[in-house]
Amino acid sequence: MPRSQNKVASHRRRKKILAQAKGFWGRRKNLIGVAKHHVDKAMQYMYRDRRRKKREFRALWITRINAAARLNGTTYSRLMDALKKKSIEINRKVLADLAANQPQAFAEICKLATA
Repeated sequence: MPRSQNKVASHRRRKKILAQAKGFWGRRKNLIGVAKHHVDKAMQYMYRDRRRKKREFRALWITRINAAARLNGTTYSRLMDALKKKSIEINRKVLADLAANQPQAFAEICKLATA
């Protein structure tokens, strides 16, 4: 009895990997063995960087808040401590946006917190 190979499923599986490798450079896009390796590596980078992105944005927000706070005569840590003590719940993303786009509003928040 001849061996069954399930050609349809294996072809679909390989086609899926090559579709994911679309846009890769050189043999990475059209040789299944090389493409599989590079698609797997790309998936690892995607997983890692979805988490890293959150860290990088938080660091950016903190940098922006600190720069704006220093223009208003305080530091980042003193401002955040004052906001916490006054029970002003405003997150870093919004604070950074205010610092960059609406400096007057940020200055009012600084006055309110440090008063």
